[in-house]
Amino acid sequence: MALNPYDLYDIRSLLSEEERMVQDSVARFVDEKVLPIIGEAFDQARFPKELVPEIAAMGLLGSSLPEKYGCAGLNAVSYGLICQELERGDSGIRSFVSVQSSLCMYPIYAYGTEEQRQKWLPGMARGELIGCFGLTEPHGGSDPANMKTHAKRDGDDWVINGAKMWITNGNLADVAIVWAQTEDGIQGFLVEKGMKGFAAQEVHRKMSLRASVTSGLFFDNVRVPEANRLPNVKGLKGPLGCLTQARYGITWGPIGAAIACLQEATEYSKTRILFGRPLAANQAVQIKLAEMARRITLAQLLSLQLGRLKDAGNMQPAQVSLAKWNNCRMAIDIAREARDILGGAGITTEYCPIRHALNLESVITYEGTETVHQLVIGRELTGINAF
Repeated sequence: MALNPYDLYDIRSLLSEEERMVQDSVARFVDEKVLPIIGEAFDQARFPKELVPEIAAMGLLGSSLPEKYGCAGLNAVSYGLICQELERGDSGIRSFVSVQSSLCMYPIYAYGTEEQRQKWLPGMARGELIGCFGLTEPHGGSDPANMKTHAKRDGDDWVINGAKMWITNGNLADVAIVWAQTEDGIQGFLVEKGMKGFAAQEVHRKMSLRASVTSGLFFDNVRVPEANRLPNVKGLKGPLGCLTQARYGITWGPIGAAIACLQEATEYSKTRILFGRPLAANQAVQIKLAEMARRITLAQLLSLQLGRLKDAGNMQPAQVSLAKWNNCRMAIDIAREARDILGGAGITTEYCPIRHALNLESVITYEGTETVHQLVIGRELTGINAF
């Protein structure tokens, strides 16, 4: 039987029937609804909000959370496949789903009260309520313990002051999960749109994640009731736990971007005639394409095993760091090589590699830079913290 050139190790055969159904349904959505509009949306720096209702109707928001909250209750591998297929479309679409699911719905479920879960999760699963995650601050994102945003208790309320930066979905959000220093350590708060003193300002002139909303959040004596505090976690464990969930999905997402780039570079090389023969007939081009396929295959195996570990309850943060580091580096290198194979045509958004390459400049940076994840693995190897 002929090999699938984009799944050389037949990893699909390792998936359950439900996992394959999830992948196929999201793949169809991407092919039919995302790819026809995403190039123009990227050019226009516009997040295609019109896709949100169908994304929600497919059960892709909070897909791993229990059905009692209106969610799909899927396993971790299915969530990974969702991320892979969405990012085959565009990192901005996958980022929207990642933030809503892993950085907003997850902490409400894991750290919130039952009242908070009932209030927010069903509407978020339906896409009627949008969330954002406020951790990174203007002075730097890799040192969250040096947080400047603070919350002080005032009677039955908390008063929050500070700022957050590079916040996906910020200007779309009905609620922000905001992490702030308190006298009792870092705590999470549900800051609602319209609360006095809370403002979101969209970041413009971006050359990456253009089909995504990125914002700064500003808090000027924002009064938040005690009922909006996430009571079941304190310290950095809270936001870092959320990031581990999101990073897991990010290990899968870039695989989709890389596959899209390989597919386009392969097809282009077979139809582009130079010196009387297809570009694909050159050894140098075939070696580049083969190298892409090799690296994609390794990344697929890495994320699948990570997903199985997560579903078994055995996933460790350092394992997520290794996969995030490897798979983002794999994808950005492939996007750049694919752009090179396309030559001058590769610098236009009529083809996907330049768009994916620009997006991946953000993906390789957010939720832990490549260097941070390298140092996480170094600490595992040596037992010495070099941060």
